[in-house]
Amino acid sequence: MLNRDGYTTRSTYGVNGKSPIPPIYIDRGDTLALHVHNSLDEPTAIHFHGMFLKGTPYYDGTGMVTECGIPPGKNFTYYVTPEQEGTYWIHSHYNHQDADGLRTPFIIRDITPIADYEDDLLFSLEDWYPVPFPERVHSILQPGVPFPPAPEYAYALINGYNGNDTKPINFKPGKKYRIRVLNMGITEQFKFSLPGHKMQIIEVEGERTVPYDVDGVDVGPGQRYSVLVEAKDTDEFNYIYNVTIYAGFITLAPGRNPHSYFGLVEYKPNAPINASASIDDSNIHATNDIYLNSYDEEPLLEPVTKDLVFKFTTKIMADNITHSILGNYPYNTALVPTIYTALTMGDLATNPNVYGNQTQAQVLDYGDIVEIEMHATSILDHTFHLHGHKFQIVEYGPAFNAPDEYIAKNPVRRFKGAPLKRDTLKVNGFQYIKIRFKADNPGIWLFHCHMDVHFYMGLAVMFIEAPLELQKTITMPEEINQLCHDLNVKTSGNGAGNSGFNMTGLPVL
Repeated sequence: MLNRDGYTTRSTYGVNGKSPIPPIYIDRGDTLALHVHNSLDEPTAIHFHGMFLKGTPYYDGTGMVTECGIPPGKNFTYYVTPEQEGTYWIHSHYNHQDADGLRTPFIIRDITPIADYEDDLLFSLEDWYPVPFPERVHSILQPGVPFPPAPEYAYALINGYNGNDTKPINFKPGKKYRIRVLNMGITEQFKFSLPGHKMQIIEVEGERTVPYDVDGVDVGPGQRYSVLVEAKDTDEFNYIYNVTIYAGFITLAPGRNPHSYFGLVEYKPNAPINASASIDDSNIHATNDIYLNSYDEEPLLEPVTKDLVFKFTTKIMADNITHSILGNYPYNTALVPTIYTALTMGDLATNPNVYGNQTQAQVLDYGDIVEIEMHATSILDHTFHLHGHKFQIVEYGPAFNAPDEYIAKNPVRRFKGAPLKRDTLKVNGFQYIKIRFKADNPGIWLFHCHMDVHFYMGLAVMFIEAPLELQKTITMPEEINQLCHDLNVKTSGNGAGNSGFNMTGLPVL
C-alpha cells in the first residue's frame, strides 16, 4: 500500500520492490532481455508500446493475443532488439494491470542525436484514481447502470509521484534541452508547458519530425512527444513549468478538472521567479498532428487497397451492461491466443470467421495499403493505439453525425507535405480521422482505445496481418508454448479451440 498522489493510500503494482517502476534506457541496436517473475495471484503479460517486433511478433506481450500470459509463480524472458529509437513505454497488457502502476518509460537513445542539447529530461505523466481499476470498472459497468457514469476525477503523478512534489529541473543559460513528455495514463489528457520559453516538437512516438514551434504539448493516453527547449540567456530569474490534467468530456470542476500542477525551472538557487511569464495554459498554442511533418519526407502511402470505416458506438448487450463497439461486436479475447489460430488453421487462417466474432478480426494481405476512417459518434474522446506499426495521419473532420457546433470546431483538414507517422492518436468527440499504414509486418496486432475503461468495454479490433506469410516465417518459442500448457490453454485450433468453424464454447454475443 502506497500513497503516490499525496491524497490516497492504496494498492499499486511494483517491480523488484519498487513502485513507481524505474525507467528503462537502452541504445538503438541493443538487445533488451526483460526477465519477468510473476509474483501476482493472476497471469500477467508485458507489452512494448510502439515496438514493431518484426520477425518476433510473439514478444508483443498481449495476453490471449500473442501469448497466454505468464502464470503466477512462473518466469519468462522477453527479448527485444529495436531497430527504432525515441520515446516509448512498457506496460502490462493483461487484465488492465497497467492502470494500477505496472508501467514504465522505455527510452531508446538515438545513434545520432536528432538535435544538439545539453541534457535529456523525462516527464512521465499518469492519472491516478482513488481506487484500483477493478473496483472502478465494477462500479461503472453494472447491469442496468447508464453510461457514461458520474464524473470521476483523477490526480496527476509526475515521474511516479504527486505532481506537486516533483524535483526542480535545472537549466543553464543559453543551453538547449530535450524534454520527453509521455502520458502513461488510462483516461485523462495532459498539457505540458514551460511559460516564457521557446519550444519545438522534434519527435513524436519515435518518429523524428520537422521542428514545429509550440507553446506546449497536449498529450492523450499512450502518446509521447519530445520538445527542444531553449533556455534563457541569463540566470537572473527562475521559472515555473505547468502540467495540467483534464478530460474535456466530463464535467468541469474548478481545481479538479482541470487541475494544474506547477514545478520549478531553476537557473540559480534562490533566484526570484519571473512573474511576467503567464502560467495560464487554457489557450496555449499546442499540438495538432495534422500540421506536423515526418523528417524522413516519406510521401503518402498509395494506392489504398483496403478501406475500413469504424464508427464508435455503445450498446446494451444481452448481459444488460453497456459495451463499446468498434466493428460489429464488442471486442473480447478468444479461448485460444489468436496467434496460435493464425499459425495452425492452414488456409482457413485467411478467413476472419475462424477467430471468433468477439475478436473483431480483420484479415490483411501482405503489402496492403490500409486506410482507416474512424468516427467518434458522441462527445467522448478516444485515443487509439495500433500495435506493430506506425500510421500516417491523413485527414481530420467532423463525424458523420456531428452537431452543428462540432462541425464548426472540426473543419476538414488534410495533411500537407510528408504526413506525420505515429502509433497512438486522439479522436475528439464528434470528429473523424483518416490514417494509413502498410501491412508489411506479419503478425497479430491489436488496434484499440487506450482509455482503459473503453477498451474493457470492447472498443477494439484485431488485425490478422498476412497469416500465410506468418505460417512460413515464424515458429512459436517452446517457452511461450509452455506458458499456455501451464495455464491449460490450447495452442491450436480456431478461436474456440476447435476445428473448422465449430465455435462451440465461445460466448453468445
